[in-house]
Amino acid sequence: MADLKNLQLTTKENILTVTINRESKLNALSRETLDELKEVVQSVYDDNEIKGVILTGAGEKAFVAGADISEFGAAASEGPSLLDALDDMESSDKPVIAAINGTAFGGGLEVALCCDYRIASPTAPVGLPEVKLGLLPGAGGTQRLPRLIGAEAAVHAIISGDPILAPDALAMGIVDRIANGDIVDEAVDYAKEIIAEGATKRRVRDIEDKVIVDRDNDGLFAKFEGSLETSHRGQFAPAQILRCIEAAVNANDFDAGFAVEQECFKECLAHPQREALIHIFFAERAANKIPGLEGDVQLLDIKQGSVVGAGTMGGGIAMCFANAGLPVRLHDNDPENLARGIKVIEGNYARTVARGRLAQTEMDKRMSLIIPTEKFEDLGDGDVVVEAVYENLELKQEIFQRLDKVMKQGALLATNTSGLDVDAIAASTNRPESVCGMHFFSPANVMRLLEVVRGDKSSPVTLGTAMALGKRLGKVSVMAGNCPGFIGNRMIAGYSRQAQLMILEGASPAQVDKVIYDFGLAMGPFAMADMVGLDLGWRARKMMGGSNDVTARIPDELCELDRYGQKNGKGYYQYKEGDRKPLPDPIADDVIARVREELGYATKAFSDEEVLKRCIYPLVNIGAKLLEEGHALRAGDIDTVYVNGYGFPAYVGGPMWFADVQGLDNVLADIERFHEETGDDVWQPADLLRSLVREGKSFASLG
Repeated sequence: MADLKNLQLTTKENILTVTINRESKLNALSRETLDELKEVVQSVYDDNEIKGVILTGAGEKAFVAGADISEFGAAASEGPSLLDALDDMESSDKPVIAAINGTAFGGGLEVALCCDYRIASPTAPVGLPEVKLGLLPGAGGTQRLPRLIGAEAAVHAIISGDPILAPDALAMGIVDRIANGDIVDEAVDYAKEIIAEGATKRRVRDIEDKVIVDRDNDGLFAKFEGSLETSHRGQFAPAQILRCIEAAVNANDFDAGFAVEQECFKECLAHPQREALIHIFFAERAANKIPGLEGDVQLLDIKQGSVVGAGTMGGGIAMCFANAGLPVRLHDNDPENLARGIKVIEGNYARTVARGRLAQTEMDKRMSLIIPTEKFEDLGDGDVVVEAVYENLELKQEIFQRLDKVMKQGALLATNTSGLDVDAIAASTNRPESVCGMHFFSPANVMRLLEVVRGDKSSPVTLGTAMALGKRLGKVSVMAGNCPGFIGNRMIAGYSRQAQLMILEGASPAQVDKVIYDFGLAMGPFAMADMVGLDLGWRARKMMGGSNDVTARIPDELCELDRYGQKNGKGYYQYKEGDRKPLPDPIADDVIARVREELGYATKAFSDEEVLKRCIYPLVNIGAKLLEEGHALRAGDIDTVYVNGYGFPAYVGGPMWFADVQGLDNVLADIERFHEETGDDVWQPADLLRSLVREGKSFASLG
């Protein structure tokens, strides 16, 4: 046998232990590793001294974390690469036991399912997350898992792609045992026990009892097909997964079902959603790589946090700290607001407990980490403070003046502003280098996105600490430059403006919303406005003396009629009590028609294609301007913001990826046409967009 670079072999009492030795890569399956594994398995056939095989991974973090992501492109073009190695392992006449010492995802779990038995460490997660990349398990996962746990459980596991912790995996039947001590030693003892009992092989592919039962459940897959229309709307891979699991149940044998899996796998490979989802996968990881923050930047040790403001945002941010196991002081100078904020937090946790997603003991632990205080001075113990009061620059400056006096030296001072000038806020302190923006998205305890806003004087330590803290809080963090609205809100302003202009020009809110919903967002701009509350913008405009912008006319007129949206059952739509479904409303239609006439707009019919371009292309054009200004580092950062913060469908890849797919020359031509037709500044083509078209390049080519 040739020298092995990726495997380590040891033998104990005629039991061969094969350790995948790529700990720094989480034992990911490279093609070289698979070749070596195939060679080792074949050598075992002819070795009469070897009575059983243990397969495990090096270290404690991973058994096999999946495919080697550095080979994604090669793996995709060549199809499933596990098959030969797994066939040999499954065909061996000697028992093979997977000692799942850590994460077993994707191909890692498929490897374990090709073993005869599985023992797992108590903390090891397993799962088949391929759906999140627009794929499905391509090495028999859709055929073997239903044989172990039944079709219904397999559908939920594979279509969600969520990790399953070892105790749950044991209860479901995915693993056979949980290790109490050294997992390899226990696996060896397990192998000896199996051999002594004479029960040497137990191929998962041959287990039929559960699929036979499922075969008699006539309505099972029809039920799932119906649920996919809402739970995974617009996605290609989930329907293919369902088709594969149905084949596992109803096909004549394993090989027939496996043939269906291979066909569906190839269809997923060829589908554009796969490329888009893989783009987002890598974009989210690239977002953490910030020029100037590499190397020896010594980050702050965050042991305790502080939050100013116990409203919706402040309470949600405090929950983020508690969820990460960090104690946090929550301040509000109004005792009633503070008590209300704590009550809201408690209610949020209680609902999670009621749904079975959190243990009561864990809720109690997290609540104990949130310490309410009316004393501003109490905030000073925090290693980081996040200001989360309402959007008023003067108020935020006043708060930061006070924070400058009470916070210990070296502490991170962050503002949760959604678009105000971070430099103006930082200038109110004597330590602007310690100030940055940390823009959480609402609800902060749910939304994954965090914009870390780079002030002119923000130090590398401050920015690096904020990015690392975001990751610790479970967020996808993106660095943004200090400009009005930063990345997300600056772009969404153009989207919202065009939606308003279109209803002045003749489109209906219902048409615009349907086009956006069909595109893949959870709701269109007008349904969203009703949900947020029309009165918020209206009141802000009134405080500033009103607005002459034509796009404010319709929402302001609606508010003057006490039409605030869902909160009082009438806005652009009307709502039945206790129901959030938007219904047509002739009063709103009359307001829109009257304002059109008063402003002198000639109405026209809009195609759905035109509506989509008018909404999405402002995102692209403004995104290009953010890139050329340096306020966004990468096109992938912009896509990450929109997928994680604004509900842009991940399977479309984000607005910049979407533009690349449409062809930037086509996008530019439409933007230039819209600029000529409307004269609106949002359609002034970005210089970067023009240069990319001129050079035949894409946003993706920028790196």
